[in-house]
Amino acid sequence: MAETVQQLLRELRSGDGVAVTYDGQRWTWREHLAEAEAQAAALIAIADPDRPLHVGVLLGNTPDMLTAMAAAGLGGYVVCGINDTRRGEALLRDVRRADCQILLTDDAHLGLLDGLDLTGLRLLVVGSGEWKELLTQAGALTPHREVGATDTFMLIFTSGTSGDPKAVKMMHAMVLLAGAALAGRYELTADDVCYLSMPLFHSNAVLAGWSVALNSGAAMAPARFSASRFLDDVRRYGVTYMNYVGKPLAYILASPERPDDRDNPLRVAFGNEAGDRDIAEFARRFGCEVWDGFGSTENAVTVTRDDGCPPGSIGKGFPGVAIYDPETLAECAVAEFDEHGALINGDAAIGELVNTQGAGMFAGYYNDQDATDERMRHGMFWSGDLAYRDAGGWIYLAGRTADWMRVDGENMTAAPIERILIRQPAINQVAVYPVPDEHVGDQVMAALVLGGGATLTPDEFGAFLAAQPDLSPKAWPRHVWVADALPSTATNKVLKRELVALGAEPAGRRLWRRDGRTYSEVGAQE
Repeated sequence: MAETVQQLLRELRSGDGVAVTYDGQRWTWREHLAEAEAQAAALIAIADPDRPLHVGVLLGNTPDMLTAMAAAGLGGYVVCGINDTRRGEALLRDVRRADCQILLTDDAHLGLLDGLDLTGLRLLVVGSGEWKELLTQAGALTPHREVGATDTFMLIFTSGTSGDPKAVKMMHAMVLLAGAALAGRYELTADDVCYLSMPLFHSNAVLAGWSVALNSGAAMAPARFSASRFLDDVRRYGVTYMNYVGKPLAYILASPERPDDRDNPLRVAFGNEAGDRDIAEFARRFGCEVWDGFGSTENAVTVTRDDGCPPGSIGKGFPGVAIYDPETLAECAVAEFDEHGALINGDAAIGELVNTQGAGMFAGYYNDQDATDERMRHGMFWSGDLAYRDAGGWIYLAGRTADWMRVDGENMTAAPIERILIRQPAINQVAVYPVPDEHVGDQVMAALVLGGGATLTPDEFGAFLAAQPDLSPKAWPRHVWVADALPSTATNKVLKRELVALGAEPAGRRLWRRDGRTYSEVGAQE
């Protein structure tokens, strides 16, 4: 049985089933991995043996990206996923932080490197004359090394929602085991098709998409995510399995429903961070199973939804997962609720999600010991995610550590408020965050995106809040921005620091402000 990505890919080399389907073209596993072996041999031949063999990939979700990943696996070197939404010096910082000596890109991304100091980097443009000549001259593959299970397969940068992205060392074993578990759970085989529309430089796409296809021998259909193109792609490629992270389900559901939406081959959608309403509605509308879990890029804290999971909960944690107070280093109290389901002991119950057993599958951040040490304190992994748990052990997210708000002397967090606001049928997406109070502490602000064709007035919004018995009066947003879209990362996570920076003044935005329990339009001032 394979213990590394390298070994698993070798087992697939002689397969004649479809490995990649893209824009009318198909490659068998034999063809796909022959191209990957040639690429690996070519890159190993030109690499500087005195430097780490790290190959950066600045590519989209295309067959070229899949080939580069497979080449790294077969070649026994490290592939580094470069976020193609980063720009300028920030993009170059990631490339340097990952110690890339070779950087692969294509014509679609080459312009992102204009004006950057690429000294010490061998830049190769996939498809160029230089590239084709390099591959032609490549001999048989002699791997850079025979890798072990705990060796790094890929450097994957965190989303950067709370600071500069950090490069997580993703072990071969982690990549292998994650995909094997999902392929087994959903009984995927070589007859299935995995839709890879989440960015392949991120852990969700690698662990819950690419690795699933490798472990099952299923075909891969790489694509750039598009809500409007989603269903057409599913039908065109015969997609049976998809992965997601962040808000893609909400984006898709914002499009008008059609009578034939259930006429598609999709069986399973697996991912993280979808809301209860979106999970149920996506399953109903497209006739598939949706399974939502929780896990960070670091893969140290895992929470899964078991049968009987209450509304709002993300599930129960794997062994070692607990909620601790970062100041007292003690486990937080069990959550208590009033007769309406509102949390009444937030100060005592809300803490940080941790792994008390250590790092789990987290091998550390590459080239950043300080950040690694910050995560690994007192022998535990601290996730940066706030949460609380009920008496049954069910866990509820409360936001990130930066989401604490002090409102009229009371501590509260964003996620519980967001879960209530998203009940309003007209709202498709919501983000809650703190803005400064004019006197002391914070006030609650909410940014809303309405569903396609939906309308919502200030009076309707106020009436909706008044009808929510589990919403504390202090949690009513003082300021509301009705936005067309929310700023987000490439992995569909809302960038709340950008929302906070916008403040609570209209500045050309549609804003409502609350006086007592009445909302009124502030006015879009230029």
